[in-house]
Amino acid sequence: MESIALWQGLTLCGIVSWIFISSCLNVTQKLRNLVQPWVSHHVITGTPIILQIQKYQHGFLDALFSGLSCVVSVPFYTAFLPLLFWSGHGKLARQMTLLMAFCDYSGNCIKDVVSAPRPSCPPVKRMTATKDEEENALEYGLPSSHTLNTICLSGYLLHYVLSYTPNQDASLKFAGFSIFCLIVCLTGLGRIYLGMHSVIDIIAGLAIGFAILAFWLSVHDYVDSFIVSGQNVMTFWVVLSFLLLFAYPTPELPTPSFEFHAAFTGVAFGIVAGVQQTYHQFHHEAVPHIFTPQLTIPAFFGRVLVGLPTILVVKYCSKALAKWILPVVSNTLGIPIKSTSYIPKLNGSVTGKKSEKNKPTGYAMKLFFFSSQDTFDVDTGIRFLQYSGLAWSVVDLVPSLFSYLRL
Repeated sequence: MESIALWQGLTLCGIVSWIFISSCLNVTQKLRNLVQPWVSHHVITGTPIILQIQKYQHGFLDALFSGLSCVVSVPFYTAFLPLLFWSGHGKLARQMTLLMAFCDYSGNCIKDVVSAPRPSCPPVKRMTATKDEEENALEYGLPSSHTLNTICLSGYLLHYVLSYTPNQDASLKFAGFSIFCLIVCLTGLGRIYLGMHSVIDIIAGLAIGFAILAFWLSVHDYVDSFIVSGQNVMTFWVVLSFLLLFAYPTPELPTPSFEFHAAFTGVAFGIVAGVQQTYHQFHHEAVPHIFTPQLTIPAFFGRVLVGLPTILVVKYCSKALAKWILPVVSNTLGIPIKSTSYIPKLNGSVTGKKSEKNKPTGYAMKLFFFSSQDTFDVDTGIRFLQYSGLAWSVVDLVPSLFSYLRL
């Protein structure tokens, strides 16, 4: 018990120390000044390579790479992961969820620290087939999140399949590794073909992705053991989620990256909270798995038909409750807040103090709620609670409905 409390305390104290040190020493700006010119140079000099690849533009390739970009995107995994939970593969689902949150946070932090541009359009033709791609184009370029996420999640899935497949032979390993390499290569090539990234972005995504995957494979068993049977799990995760919001670097210009991080940090928190409470009921290793007599295909489709509408309703209700509760709590505590999109009446205004120009502040200033020089965007809290509620419903509320309906 003492050792658990010790590493938890050291982890949280380390994050707090980093927040203050990075603020006092202006670490983000110094790193940006060091790296950004080099990356920007390679983005510019890499433009001819992109143009050369785009000379082979064809309708089939447009559809292939646009479709692949959707399959390896965050929204796809957000929809896919609940199905993993409901299929009985709870350990794989929670590990991929936490790994996705870790990749999203790490990749977006690096993007906003470096603040490197995407390929110039024109001359590069940028193809954004979906609204999600249009939002991705508003982020900075390095590293390629699609490449990074594909390496980590498909690599972990391959590891899981090979680890839990009995009597595996060399041909199975070769086939799995070949598919993994093909998906990664097509993803990286597709990001260049679509004009979304330069070669340097893809190389950085590959390097960071393999580094994160290697790290996760060395700690995933400890992380899972802590979540399902550890001490002080909820307290630790609440504080960790809160600190990560403040440890996030300030980009050169605003981007959607922080919004994506806040949402997936909420997803991770909701999953941890739900699994911690219901592990022995719904998520232990002996639960029925799909393709077995205990969980047939029709029963699984029944789960999907019940589960998907339920989590969408919970997401909507969580957002509505957060929009109502957070401003009231903030005003009660005297915390100055604003809203950029969710609450129109707060848009462009500040509650709790007189309006002032929105100006960037350091990490240390952001950590003090009652700072007279800062306001807090209530949309971050709303987004976090909204996705926390959605994730909690996936692993707690919906499995309870399955049990009640005998699905």
